[in-house]
Formats: sequence, structure tokens, C-alpha cells
Amino acid sequence: MVRVSAVPVPRPRAGSTASAADRSRRSLGAALFLGAVGATVVLLASGRTWAEGTAALAGGKLPLEADGGDVTGVPTALAIVGLAALVAVFAVRRAGRLLVSALLTLSGAGAALTAYLGAFDRAALDEKAAESTGDSAATIGALTHTPWPYVTMAAGLLILLAGLLALRYGRLWPTMSGRYERDGSPRSRRAPAVDPDRPEDLWKALDRGEDPTKG
Repeated sequence: MVRVSAVPVPRPRAGSTASAADRSRRSLGAALFLGAVGATVVLLASGRTWAEGTAALAGGKLPLEADGGDVTGVPTALAIVGLAALVAVFAVRRAGRLLVSALLTLSGAGAALTAYLGAFDRAALDEKAAESTGDSAATIGALTHTPWPYVTMAAGLLILLAGLLALRYGRLWPTMSGRYERDGSPRSRRAPAVDPDRPEDLWKALDRGEDPTKG
């Protein structure tokens, strides 16, 4: 007598699927938060005063200051690029998503690096001193820098972290659905035409909850 033993078929682990979904949601939320906050802070901090100093005049000293835009416009431009990449990462797939995620990462790194270099820059104030005094050889004295370049650098690092999350977990994130129109509203399905001379069409319309006498 032959005994046949049933071998249980292994089932997919629900825990691993749930864990992947949780990682996707958490990483997505973190990337959106970090990228949006980082870009916003870069744009705001770049408009603040980064450096202060004085230019020597015949009658005394002229106080001068330079904001982030005077020192370098790179962090602002890269913050805008980072915002665009953060949105575009959901519109592309596979290799395209990888490239956009890399662009987001590089935007954050570039913004942070240029802001750090701007914390030691004196060229912007030297140029202002030359313009204010009318002496092309004039330079700034008593130069000091505010914390805003470092705030901008930290915000750039937030964009960088958003890009690293996109590189690591972007393949798990959802993609914009093609079921929606450009204005974001779902496409309406047209009901099949009803022929009043065919009883079966009338019954089907009534089953769908439609009034076959209208239209």
C-alpha cells in the first residue's frame, strides 16, 4: 500500500509584503517632506544677508552688506531644479526615475557645497565697495558672515537626503496613473448607446439605473 503525503505549498509571507509597503510609504513621505522643506529654506535663506563689512571713505566708513543672491545664485537655481526633480520622480519609471533621483541628489549636494563656499566669500562685498566708493581698488574691511550661509547649506543637505531616499526606495513608489486627465479628474466612461427599437437595450439600460427615455 502506497502512502501519499501531501506537501504543503508555501504561501507568500504577508509580513514581508506589509513591511515593503510600510517602507515605501515612510520613505515617500520622508523624501517629500525633506525635499520640500529643504528647497523652501534654500530659497528663503538665499535672500537673507550673508556678509557684512565696511568700505573706507574720505569722511569715514560706509557699512555694506551682501545677501545670498549677491554672493552666489547657484543654491537658488539648484533648489528650483530639486523641486522640479522631486515632482518629476513620480512621472517616470525605471531608468528615468533613477536619473531624476540622481538629479535630485546632485541638486542638494551642489546647493550645500556652494552655500558652504559662500560662507567665506568676500568678492561680493569687495565689488560693492568698489562701486560705492568709485575706486576699483577698494576692498571691504571688518568683514563678517552671518549664519544664513550655513542655514542654506543645511537645507541643501535636506534635498540631498531626499535624493538618496529616492535612489534607494524610488522603485517602490507609485507612479502617476494614466487614468486621469490633465486636470487631475478621472476620465468618464461613456454609456453604450441605447436603441429604443431593441427591447434588450432598454432592459440593459434599466439594469444600469439609467432612464432609456432620456437622451
